Amino acid sequence: MGFLNTMKKLPSISNQINENKIFEIIDKNFSKLAPFFYGLITSWLTRSYSVFNDIDKFLILIYFINKDLIFYRKNGLIIDYETFYHNKAIEIPKINISDISKDLKIPKESARRKLQELEKDKIIKKTGKKVFVDRDAIIAAKPEQTIKDFTALVEKLNEILIEEKIITKVLDANEISQSIKSNFSFCWYQFYKFLFIYTNRWRDYLPDLETVAIGFNVLLNTVENNKFRVKELNRKSYIELSQGVDDVGVNAMSLSEITGVPRPTVVRKLQYLVKHNWLHVNENKLYTLNIKDSALTRANKMQEANIKDLSKFLHRIFNQIKVINST
Repeated sequence: MGFLNTMKKLPSISNQINENKIFEIIDKNFSKLAPFFYGLITSWLTRSYSVFNDIDKFLILIYFINKDLIFYRKNGLIIDYETFYHNKAIEIPKINISDISKDLKIPKESARRKLQELEKDKIIKKTGKKVFVDRDAIIAAKPEQTIKDFTALVEKLNEILIEEKIITKVLDANEISQSIKSNFSFCWYQFYKFLFIYTNRWRDYLPDLETVAIGFNVLLNTVENNKFRVKELNRKSYIELSQGVDDVGVNAMSLSEITGVPRPTVVRKLQYLVKHNWLHVNENKLYTLNIKDSALTRANKMQEANIKDLSKFLHRIFNQIKVINST
């Protein structure tokens, strides 16, 4: 009898959702999911800059934190959110600048310089060959808001999957958030895996992640446009019809206040985005999304790759959450 009760608690493989089906659903319903996805990425980029006024430095910090997540993943361990951050200390046997440079697509000399700055600011401390990451810095990297943004994305995906008659069970925001936190080491290993791929891909198109952050804030201003948000569009139509849809725009001062990036730097990066056909600026110096020519071709190609990676990521997370909540 005990054996039968145990068997009833085991998740069924039939509860899983196919990865290709997730991609098809996202591709078809992109306009419904886009504000939540772009909101997640934009918010993450903006907060990442605020920690050290340098997104790459923050990426290096979470690269170190991810070492623990990789260890747990390799050993089949699931660590919850509170346990992961309780008295958290990270010890790294040795920093390999070449690995950091390759994995994060940061030039080797830039990676070396940023590591030196992190050491000078006491974020990391070298003792012999070992490196220790400051506990306060680890706590500063706690993803409280990112979990909220990610929860909203998963909740919207759940709603779309119900509309498409792929699933029937409604998972509310609290249920999703608790599942993410209970399975934190698994979920955040997957999140960082996606994030590193995503940011690396953008480095092939734009000079730095601060430029990406500024561009995404202009993009978010477009996708939050009430007239555009109500449209039901697939991914391809969404990209095409979003160009120039924002008839208001946003100025450099507002973008500086939102991102924390100094206004002269914001202006310089906006000029780059305009020059390379990512944005449009009008006579009032208001910036809007207007990807065209070769930039639009590159954007479409990159978007398809990004959504495939997003599908893989959400497929793993959603099945983990769904299976847990179905037992």
